[in-house]
Amino acid sequence: MAGIVSQDERFPFSAVVGQDDARMALLLAAVDPGIGGVLLRGDKGSAKSTLARGLAGMLPSGAPFVELPLGATEDRVLGTLDIKAALTEGETRFRPGLLAAAHGGVLYVDEVNLLADHLVDVLLDVAASGVNRVERDGVSHEHLARFVLVGSMNPEEGELRPQLLDRFGLSVPVSAPTDPSLRAEIVRRRLTHDAGARVDGSEEDIVLRARLAAAMPADLPDDVVDFACRLAVTVGAEGLRADLVLCRAAAAHAGWEGRSVATAPDVERVAALALGHRRRRRPFDPPTLDPAELERALQAARRASPGADERSPEPTPGPEPDGAGANRAIDDGGPGAGDGAASGPPADPGLVDPEVSPSGSDATAPASATAGAGEDDAGGTDAPAGPAGGTGAAGGTGAAGAAGGDHGGDEPGAPDEPAGTEAAGDAGATASWQSLAGPALARGPAPIQLGAPRRGAAPAPPTARPPARGRMVGDEPTVAAGGHGVALAATVRAAAGRRRAGPDGPVVAVEDLRSPVRRGPTGRTVVLAVDASGSMGTSRRVEAATGAVLGLLADAYLRRDRVAMVTFRAGGAQVVLPPTASVELARSRLAELPTGGVTPLAEGIAAALAAARRAAADGSAPLLVLVTDGRATGTPSARQHAGAAAREVAAAGVEAVVLDAEDGPLRLDLAAELAVAMGAQHRRLDELSATAVEGAVREALG
Repeated sequence: MAGIVSQDERFPFSAVVGQDDARMALLLAAVDPGIGGVLLRGDKGSAKSTLARGLAGMLPSGAPFVELPLGATEDRVLGTLDIKAALTEGETRFRPGLLAAAHGGVLYVDEVNLLADHLVDVLLDVAASGVNRVERDGVSHEHLARFVLVGSMNPEEGELRPQLLDRFGLSVPVSAPTDPSLRAEIVRRRLTHDAGARVDGSEEDIVLRARLAAAMPADLPDDVVDFACRLAVTVGAEGLRADLVLCRAAAAHAGWEGRSVATAPDVERVAALALGHRRRRRPFDPPTLDPAELERALQAARRASPGADERSPEPTPGPEPDGAGANRAIDDGGPGAGDGAASGPPADPGLVDPEVSPSGSDATAPASATAGAGEDDAGGTDAPAGPAGGTGAAGGTGAAGAAGGDHGGDEPGAPDEPAGTEAAGDAGATASWQSLAGPALARGPAPIQLGAPRRGAAPAPPTARPPARGRMVGDEPTVAAGGHGVALAATVRAAAGRRRAGPDGPVVAVEDLRSPVRRGPTGRTVVLAVDASGSMGTSRRVEAATGAVLGLLADAYLRRDRVAMVTFRAGGAQVVLPPTASVELARSRLAELPTGGVTPLAEGIAAALAAARRAAADGSAPLLVLVTDGRATGTPSARQHAGAAAREVAAAGVEAVVLDAEDGPLRLDLAAELAVAMGAQHRRLDELSATAVEGAVREALG
């Protein structure tokens, strides 16, 4: 049910305790959206969503807050053919998507590291240019889309590809405070807000809003640009985007402080936010910048700057709006506040493309867009009010529309289901909000069919072709596609063409139906099972397997691969690392692994096979890698049970490799026998090391 929610019911931006760097980065991006967006990178439950929602309340009246769900299709994000106009009027019109809905406000992507790469590319392109250009479904169209892009992610769920990480203008590590007194203050403020009372610090939002509306990026003298570029080179930043963002952010910071000309100290204030994720680093280093390393780079850049001795250490702030000093803590207070700056005027929400406005001749601006309650936000979901206080009819979406295929919820005869967006009004200091809740969608694991026990064989094809996953790259007749899904825009075009030749037929005939052709990532899941029992060489086996996991994850993003690890010891097997693409998660989970006891080889093989089956059910081709000397102990029948478990792997048709870790002068070749039973490749390790294990796995992956 829709309801009117006052702005007082949104948790205020200024009332968030701590997170000074995150607040500064968001405000900087509001001063100059050309910075390219802000990535909030850190723990779950650390106020990332709350800050993003609060930023929308800082923008001028009517600024929307649009949350992009992970299940959103490309046509729903970019915009697509207006199905209703095509069916009822036979005209090709553009229907705006979520990018148009976010114009003049905030577009928030939670778990952006899990979003399809091509969608992240589009978002970053549009955020930097302010224009969305669409060439699809017979539509050629462009419209303004100026918004502050905010992405959040938990590194434990996998990293962003470096190419995408670099394109976020600013990146901020975010973590929950460990000080019990600060945590208690956060809880008190949240409970006070939820009870409907005014939260401490909420009155500062009014001051910040006025200050933000008056701020504009400052001018950049040549010496400041030189200093910024010198600093980027000293830090070891890759590419020129670091230099550009550093200059833009410094200009935004000076403008936020009310000055018309930026200075070198402005560059220093924003350096950590702009450079941390762009410097050259070793494979397992997180995309952050150590404060000591930054200080050394700053000192070197200062020494190399002309007139360094005469330069003033700190600029003199210009005049501020009345009361602006009340929130000086955002700039100067708190740990790390000296590393970044805050914001200025956002894109003008009053600037509306006539092609997507209600008064335009061929489109209606969407007044609602899909949103959900973020993991960090205890509140509900909100939606912007339409032109007359309700939701716009033409642009609504819902969870079903966003995740329900290529039509984006536009099935003829089916109304749109808005799942929640929010807009902040600012006439005075209040706004009307509309809260819409959409249906929650859950997808269980698909059944898996595994073929004959043949080494390296793919699963046997079912009688009907399974639905492909990934980005839609074309369409084909539904009969040829095996009846999986409907490409609605293509179907409408086919029906319209047929009816032009003979208008007496049905609106849509069977021969008009088209299905999507999709192209998705082709990543693999490596399930590494290692003997961690008390036999000889245990520590070397575990160390080699752990090092191999980290090595495989160093560039797993290139192939969309994931790695899991199973250990077996002391009467049982354990999945110590679930399938992941995150180096950070692997490093934390594999730091200290218990070893010792008997060798339950059968349980280890069974646990690895179960993990491989789950990966296959999720659409990722598994590779089972067993690091063992082939010995099975613990019971008199341990070896027979291990043989039976190996034959199950062969029967399941899972591709497998046995890495023979047997050493010593007397070799029993038990691992080779096990490989035969598994229908697996057998590779003898000349040395038991991380490099050798990683190399063998990469060779098996081809």
